[in-house]
Amino acid sequence: MEKDSKTLSLKKTSKKSTLSKDSESKTVRSGARARKVAQRALNAPKTKIIPKITSDYTTEMFSVFAPCPIGLEGVLLDELKSLGLRDVEIGKSGCSFKADWSGIMMANLSVRIASRILVQVAHEKIETENDIYELAYKVPWERWFGPEHTLRVDTTGMKTAFTSLQFCNLRAKDGIVDRLRDKEGSRPSIDTVRPSAKVHLFLDSASATFYLDTSGESLFKRGWRLDKGLAPIRENLAAGLLALTGWSPEKPLYDPFCGSGTILIEAAWIAKNIPPGLFHPLGFERFRNHPVKQWRQMKAEAKENLKASEPLHIYGTDIDTFALKAARANILRAGLESDEIMLKNINALECTPPSEPGVILCNPPYGERLDSEDTPFWREWSSVLKKQFTGWDINIITSDRDLPSKLRLKPRRKTPVFNGNLECRLFNFEMVEESYRND
Repeated sequence: MEKDSKTLSLKKTSKKSTLSKDSESKTVRSGARARKVAQRALNAPKTKIIPKITSDYTTEMFSVFAPCPIGLEGVLLDELKSLGLRDVEIGKSGCSFKADWSGIMMANLSVRIASRILVQVAHEKIETENDIYELAYKVPWERWFGPEHTLRVDTTGMKTAFTSLQFCNLRAKDGIVDRLRDKEGSRPSIDTVRPSAKVHLFLDSASATFYLDTSGESLFKRGWRLDKGLAPIRENLAAGLLALTGWSPEKPLYDPFCGSGTILIEAAWIAKNIPPGLFHPLGFERFRNHPVKQWRQMKAEAKENLKASEPLHIYGTDIDTFALKAARANILRAGLESDEIMLKNINALECTPPSEPGVILCNPPYGERLDSEDTPFWREWSSVLKKQFTGWDINIITSDRDLPSKLRLKPRRKTPVFNGNLECRLFNFEMVEESYRND
């Protein structure tokens, strides 16, 4: 269907070009001969404008940026290095690395903590909005997309002198579509909801950087979620929190406020080696010259590397029966068996260890999220932890910086991290006999 629509739009452009040439012919010829020449031109088959075949981008090395939630940069760095990617460096809100197109596809398939994979296609010093236009116009966008695609451009800035990022975004978009119109006779339509090509412009105090978004929709969308439950955390944040706790699949994992099951499902996917991008439609799949065979082979190999069904030591409880119903449905949609994650409807004040000591990771109700500032509850729950969960490694993400004092526990470690736009802390407590108690 995309091919047909492209042919139609390009035929229309060709007709306009032919008519223009005929008009010029009429100014230099006269009489019957000129009319015959013009008529033959009008009746001649219209030539389609075929996009010029450009150099093969799949063999090049690119600078790539992988953004992530603030606070997870360190564990993202470790993850990217573990995948064998080159020149990995930590930055603000993400990490950069070098990769060819195979590495870019692999990152989209395998990276759990990143929000998306952005390929740098231009970077220059700029002074005016017109410089943004000129830089956008210079990029050979036709290598990846053209008039047959729909386009979205997003602009963000940090310490930039420009007063209107919206106008900067407009100039960037104009530069892109003007180039494609000049190169191919037509331009892509703008679609801000479901575009088939996305470009990101980042502005700082002195320069502009254009990125091609190879992910499409954000990578935290694993492809299974329908029921979000009440105030969930995103899947890539859950993966990052699991990494920060040091959890590994051989250790039991328990979430006493499991909600719709995000943390538990993410842990199960890690344990079974299910790539997070396996069921996620990715932006680069719609690009021109996309290496389809290589991509299919990469996914086939990933499926072959799935770990055999071994018992998972992953447990969740919640007082909310509706949330547990959503969690059970999510578990099935995530391709897991109903009994691979053990769920129970239990009040957190009545919970007992589901197994030998392991890791507790939870996202309990708190202030901005559920307007629940119940200090007596936290003291009672603290008593449960001290009596029942000796030897467990306790990890709680919360925006309430006073939570340790409410629990009367001294955190061994606290890590700033953002849950969406909400600034939080991941508090770590070690439950031992005389557990860091602040009486």
